[in-house]
Amino acid sequence: MMTKTIAIFILALLPNFIFAKHPKVDVAAEFKNASIQYQGMLRTHPRLTEFPQSTKPDGSPDNRSSGWWCSGFFAGSLWYLYEYTHQEQWKHAADKWTRALEKEKLNTATHDLGFMLFCSYGNGYRITGNKDYLEPLLTGAKSLATRYKPDYGVIKSWDHYGKSKYPVIIDNMMNLEFLMWASKTSKNKLFRDISVSHSDHTIANHFRTDYSSYHLVAYEPHNKVAFKCTVQGASDSSAWARGQAWGLYGYTMMYRKTGLKRYLRQAEGIARFIINHPNLPADKIPYWDFDAPHIPNEERDASAAAIIASAMLELSHYSSIYKDACFNLAEQILVSLSSPAYKAKAGTNNFFILKHSVGHKPARSEVNTPIIYADYYYLEALMRYSKFFK
Repeated sequence: MMTKTIAIFILALLPNFIFAKHPKVDVAAEFKNASIQYQGMLRTHPRLTEFPQSTKPDGSPDNRSSGWWCSGFFAGSLWYLYEYTHQEQWKHAADKWTRALEKEKLNTATHDLGFMLFCSYGNGYRITGNKDYLEPLLTGAKSLATRYKPDYGVIKSWDHYGKSKYPVIIDNMMNLEFLMWASKTSKNKLFRDISVSHSDHTIANHFRTDYSSYHLVAYEPHNKVAFKCTVQGASDSSAWARGQAWGLYGYTMMYRKTGLKRYLRQAEGIARFIINHPNLPADKIPYWDFDAPHIPNEERDASAAAIIASAMLELSHYSSIYKDACFNLAEQILVSLSSPAYKAKAGTNNFFILKHSVGHKPARSEVNTPIIYADYYYLEALMRYSKFFK
């Protein structure tokens, strides 16, 4: 009887041994490498007014002001280093670079306050609970909300594009997490209502039937659309890789924040488009545009890959249909990004972690270069990946 019981117990455990997942990426090693790089980044950036962005064509560092849309990613990366390592040096550095952004809480001239303040102050508050971070966050959320006009139903991105005075880009989905957090924290329902309205209008107007998206939609009052185009992609009809990544990440997050099934369906549709795209390379690092005209002789975009990996890992928790496909693609991306093909040797690359990102190829800006947000979402994806094996 005892033998039979033991046998049943062993058989019950056996599938777990057979199907247990083993990490293909050594997260500890990657954070060790990131620590080496960012120690160099801190040494070469003594001024809190010069935020790491990229590398110029001549190889020199490209730094920006706190008003630049990417200014919060450096502090955010430092917070991820602290969250993973628990080393006080990273907490101290993250706090300094976060506080350097405080004046942007009053910036009403940009839709990117989520990137600027929530990646910095938001991560800092989430990890430490430091109440000093609350006022800049809540003030910044109010500033962001001023760019929403009820007659349009969406948050205005740029102040103008061509003849349009109300352009909205897919990137704007990424700033909604800030408002959703602010709504819950301040108990102000308006922030949530804005986020839901923006998400719903974006589903209606930004996406094609195959779940690929335009980059920009020019709105007129009463939800009328003047035109649609793709500014940073190969053409108006193409699927700009980072734009698809923003959409995937944004709707996955909105499902987490609201529980609304339409956002899960949208995220799944975008994921399916990416996973099954015939132009997705074998190493799963997308070309800068899925429809770039000279594939395979086109630049890859490590930043889009990192965003996709982070979003896919989260979506794998929610989607019963695409759970394994999302996880597997994210893992393959992280394997590739952690390889010498995309990860810089320690002490090189102006101390950025990743190589080979593309910012705005049609404008010949930041093409095949490191970019700060690639590092940020790579570290975030590594954090999310590590939790699958605890």
